[in-house]
Amino acid sequence: MKRRIWEFFLTLLLLVSLYVVFFTQAPYVIKMVFVLLYSSVIIYTIYSLILENRTAQHTLLWIYVLIFFPFFGYMFYLYSGQLYLKGYLFKSKRKNDRDEWIRVSKQDEKPDYTDLKRHQTNFAKHANHITLTRLNRKTATKILKNGDETFPEIKRRLLEAKEYIHIQFYIFRSDRLGKEIMDILIQKAKEGVKVRFLFDGVGSLSLQQHDIDRMKKAGVLVQAFLPVRYGFFNQKLNFRNHRKIVVIDGKVGFVGGLNVGIEYLGENPDIGFWRDTHMVMEGEAVQVLHAIFLMDWEYVCGEDLLEDPHLTTAYPSEGDGTVHVVASGPDTQLGIMSDLYYSLISSAEKSIWIATPYFVPNIAIRTALRIAAQKGIQVRLMVPEINDGFLTQYATRSYFPELLRAGIEIYSYQKGFLHQKVIIIDGDTASIGTANMDMRSFHLNFEVNVFLLNTNSVNDLVEQYEGDMEDSVKLRPVEFYKRGHFERTKESFARLFSGVL
Repeated sequence: MKRRIWEFFLTLLLLVSLYVVFFTQAPYVIKMVFVLLYSSVIIYTIYSLILENRTAQHTLLWIYVLIFFPFFGYMFYLYSGQLYLKGYLFKSKRKNDRDEWIRVSKQDEKPDYTDLKRHQTNFAKHANHITLTRLNRKTATKILKNGDETFPEIKRRLLEAKEYIHIQFYIFRSDRLGKEIMDILIQKAKEGVKVRFLFDGVGSLSLQQHDIDRMKKAGVLVQAFLPVRYGFFNQKLNFRNHRKIVVIDGKVGFVGGLNVGIEYLGENPDIGFWRDTHMVMEGEAVQVLHAIFLMDWEYVCGEDLLEDPHLTTAYPSEGDGTVHVVASGPDTQLGIMSDLYYSLISSAEKSIWIATPYFVPNIAIRTALRIAAQKGIQVRLMVPEINDGFLTQYATRSYFPELLRAGIEIYSYQKGFLHQKVIIIDGDTASIGTANMDMRSFHLNFEVNVFLLNTNSVNDLVEQYEGDMEDSVKLRPVEFYKRGHFERTKESFARLFSGVL
């Protein structure tokens, strides 16, 4: 709170200084005093920036922004440039979650790596070391392709709920699909099922208040994650909960890339066909997914449900491999998903297949991909031909020359918008979840991914990836290098914002 007040004071001082200097007839001496005040704030900010020991290029970039863009440069830095380093913003949640994970996880059980291959063991040991969640073997998983497989399955399972439904989405719309799911939640609440519904305060802005009131009236407990009403000067506004979680009776869990809206069924004519991947699982890993929801729920409303053993009991199921559920974001170790992606890529011995809508990787991941390709490992990257944002589309394309020179295969998905977030290593290990391969997913958003080792679901992901390749065009280096100067300019401009995409 003190830091927020201090930053608000500095922002106000900058604004007043600019107003006095440029828009008043104040005496020359008074204007010089405000020029000095403005300069002092910028110098103080630059000094604080230097002390953070970022890379030289990032430090210089932000110094230029602060100096050459009066006031707006400071605001941009305040709400974008410094956020991923300011661990104090979610310090209490991070500490509380860590204590909860230690309590609910069976830390005394040593992980079993006996049936894993060498590259899988290397990754699994690293993941087990840096996360507070553990490997799960007694879990059955099933891949759901696109909305036409995912939403009927979600609705069917919701209708089967007997005790409770816990549901969380980044985007939840009041359109036809959203109302169908809300009607089911209302129906189950009236039947006596305990329903808790959590939505992101910014991602779900289109969720209408009368629908929220309708659910509450029926007994559904509804909460927004960091709603906009908290104010512009609250830096947490830029941190969003990007997780998509459904847990039913502690026995069934859903996670993946799909939000709730008709566009995810391909019914929005402005977007067209929507390619995505979701997953349903049963077994002990559902408990881990559930704990992530319960910790988010406690953060927004203070209700601690992890003390209830009925809600934290695991229900083992016959699995066919290893499943590891991992949460990432400002409430976990900084950059943990980036580290896991790097470790997964570095463990590859034969192939690396990536499908992502937003490819704005950090230096470590780019280096890992480039070295893997140079070692003769097959590296494939699949991205949509048309993205849903100018900056994300052209920032992604700005990395293509480096990747093509290293021998990495790039596929441009043509059928529609590719939104799935999938990594497949050597055909037997995979990641699926909510985290994109960009800085926002690595540092700002709350995410959740599931890592699969030797499960049948990995085979399904491989088969679907090969099918997606048939709907894609492989970029030819010679043709790509012939793109016009205007295209290069857009790529270079968009890349300037890669640190906040």
